[in-house]
Amino acid sequence: MEFPDLGEHCTERTCKRLDFLPMKCDACGDIFCKDHITYANHKCTSAYKKDVQVPVCPLCNTPIPVKRGEMPDIKVGEHIDGDCKSDPAQRKRKIFTNKCSKGGCKQKEMIKVTCDQCHLNFCLKHRHPLDHECKADGHPVSKSGPQEQEDLALAQALAASEEEFSRQQQRPQVSRTVTITLVLYMIRDYGYISFEKHMGNTKGKALLPE
Repeated sequence: MEFPDLGEHCTERTCKRLDFLPMKCDACGDIFCKDHITYANHKCTSAYKKDVQVPVCPLCNTPIPVKRGEMPDIKVGEHIDGDCKSDPAQRKRKIFTNKCSKGGCKQKEMIKVTCDQCHLNFCLKHRHPLDHECKADGHPVSKSGPQEQEDLALAQALAASEEEFSRQQQRPQVSRTVTITLVLYMIRDYGYISFEKHMGNTKGKALLPE
């Protein structure tokens, strides 16, 4: 006799066993059989919430306090960026000293990226006035402002440059190597002074590419 409403299937994709005494993982909350209930056996992604171990900084060997539910890697990274006394961490802080002025952003850059409207420093991600919601003179910058006009002018200039380059590529040109060789032969045959007079009295200057 079957009991379809009795028990639950194991959440592990490779198992799916119907277990009449299923167990619930106290970290991720999923249901597992007795073979997959441990964090390691079902590769629990929330195991860190139950991990009471204290991570140690790999540079200065200082224990990093981590609250329950926090990611240890993130806390160790924050320690290295701010409090670590090791030489590599201090050298990094000396190089990356330009902090982004965007609220909530902790990114630092090697060089200053100053907004020409509000004159504040920002990271590369927030350098555009629209990205850091620039409010120069107390007014938010709109998409129809000078920056958009500047971007449009730049796009037009690039398009014109590409068009001019394509036109020059299609125009027949005299090989510079052939021209120089011809000039050298003429100087050899006529001498430099005679060659100069010859070039002045004829249209031979057209041989020289501009």
